[in-house]
Amino acid sequence: MRKYGIAVVGATGMVGRKMLQVLEERKLPASGYHAFASSRSAGRRIGFMGKELVVEELTENCFAGKDIDIALFSAGGGTSLHYAPFFAKAGIVVIDNSSAWRMHKDVPLVVPEVNPEAMMSHNNIIANPNCSTIQAVVALKPLYDLYGIERIVFSTYQAVSGAGLAGYRDLEGGIRGEAPKKFTYPIFGNCLPHIDVFQENGYTKEEVKMIDETRKILGDDSIRITATTVRVPVFYGHSESINVEFKKDLDMVELRAALGAAPGVVVEDDPEQNKYPMPVFAQDTDEVYVGRIRRDESVRSGINMWVVADNIRKGAATNAVQIAEELIRMQDAQ
Repeated sequence: MRKYGIAVVGATGMVGRKMLQVLEERKLPASGYHAFASSRSAGRRIGFMGKELVVEELTENCFAGKDIDIALFSAGGGTSLHYAPFFAKAGIVVIDNSSAWRMHKDVPLVVPEVNPEAMMSHNNIIANPNCSTIQAVVALKPLYDLYGIERIVFSTYQAVSGAGLAGYRDLEGGIRGEAPKKFTYPIFGNCLPHIDVFQENGYTKEEVKMIDETRKILGDDSIRITATTVRVPVFYGHSESINVEFKKDLDMVELRAALGAAPGVVVEDDPEQNKYPMPVFAQDTDEVYVGRIRRDESVRSGINMWVVADNIRKGAATNAVQIAEELIRMQDAQ
């Protein structure tokens, strides 16, 4: 089996460090690893696979002379827009975690359990979806395949780590009574119906991401979707209330069985035993947990479900590594 050189760009950030952790756990067929970050972090040492990776400065040709086939980017949209094309032009496949490339028509937006076939055509850039979108589409895909989807209503309850280390520190500081630095208002003991910037239509950018990305991943622009995204005082793990209206009549036994058999999904749904997904139990896992599955009695064919996942792992780092794994499988099969 061929071995692949792998780089992590933005290696000192919250998601970058988690990417390194997941890479260490999943043991890809790698010939070597490289870590890149801004000049501020260059020279830092990161423990990895029992050794140390020295962080190198990200530049327009930092990959020159190095054995790199795949680069996992988690360094922000502006950085990705500037540097990813240099890597791609050099023949390195970029898997980008920012929002920079997601809606470009020539860039596949991939969740391996949902649309791995989208990776068949790429120009050396593959986009990793938004964290809240990833867990949603993993749960929605088996239902879409069974019944088609007419309409989706997303209501999210998103952890502070989704806003990076600054968001995490705002909750830590808020517990101590400190004023917020990242968020507009205190997050401790509070809920903020405001993630990313507001658009002219009153939706936030996060809500627009969920709408547009869900349609692109499922390959269906006809789905009517609306969303409200909310930041809650939880460190890790996004929770989502998802209301789905189907095109065909549903069968609840069939639907539950489809969710239970879907890749990456764990059904936790036993009301009599108070069993349902919660972020405290999803932390540092890679699965998408689904519960509170019940028929929506206000429409002809619809359900409500509660979907939870670790936003830093499956919602970011793990999904990117899974894309790399799928890419390697495809290239080895050629």
